[in-house]
Amino acid sequence: MGTSKGTISQAQTSATTLNIGGNHVQITNPDKMLFPEMGITKGRFMQELVRLSPYLLPACEGRYLTTIRYPDGVSGKFFYQKNAPEPTPPYVQTAVSEGISYVVLNDITTLLWLGNLACIEYHPSLHKVHDPLPTEWIIDLDPSVEEEPRIMEAAALVGDMLEQLGLRSVPKTSGATGVQIVVPIEQGPSFTQLKELGHVVAAYLCERHPKLFTIERFKKNRGTKIYIDYMQHDKGRTIAAPYTPRATRYASVSMPLTWDEVRRNPMPRDFHLLNAADRLQLTGDLIQLEPKQHIEPVLEALASHIAALQKRR
Repeated sequence: MGTSKGTISQAQTSATTLNIGGNHVQITNPDKMLFPEMGITKGRFMQELVRLSPYLLPACEGRYLTTIRYPDGVSGKFFYQKNAPEPTPPYVQTAVSEGISYVVLNDITTLLWLGNLACIEYHPSLHKVHDPLPTEWIIDLDPSVEEEPRIMEAAALVGDMLEQLGLRSVPKTSGATGVQIVVPIEQGPSFTQLKELGHVVAAYLCERHPKLFTIERFKKNRGTKIYIDYMQHDKGRTIAAPYTPRATRYASVSMPLTWDEVRRNPMPRDFHLLNAADRLQLTGDLIQLEPKQHIEPVLEALASHIAALQKRR
């Protein structure tokens, strides 16, 4: 597992340095306020990263990582970090794709190094390093308005349809405003095949619930409908990792849920840095607990629908 190189008990702290398995990570400005409205300093942020690491690391392990950095806290300027920050310590693993040297987040030492650089958000690739095939299928629900009271209703409808297709899925809050539906799969189908399947699911839901869903690509044309983004799940793209903190005023965390929880209509901001780790001690990793499944029978059953949508393009 990704936590093998260090745990809380192995981290011996001094004022500014963590010693984890013989690797030293400098902690600078621990009193800097990263989430002012929640009172979360960099030091507290780092503590919560350690507590989240048994869940966040497996979600990022072996993947190309993009982070979003907020050097002055979430109310300040930010930037996306694709290339590994320099100087890169020798314990940090990297992998090159299309000329970019990405961090590969495999251990707690690397996570804390990134946390000290004010990397608030962690967005891994949707496939493993040097492996073109997806390891899960994700449908992304993207609200068109800032506060969308129907987002959990929408997620439940997607989950119901997937269940009718014989597929088990796990919903997760994005940590921002949306919800993603994760379908753990056995490797085999390509990203193209999964996008085609996603198109069928999205088109059906839009037809059945035209006031709720849309597949309109341009946001200005969506009105208040919820966008079913079946195109985001693709090679070279990223998505907010399960259990990643998000740079919101509430210090929200992307959190997998049970379908019973979805039907109780929680708000994404209900899950945040100050309660996420305690919750996970009770629930475990809902995504990792869901067995992978073969999706080829569904692709075969819907082949005619996929072909019909292809002809419309």
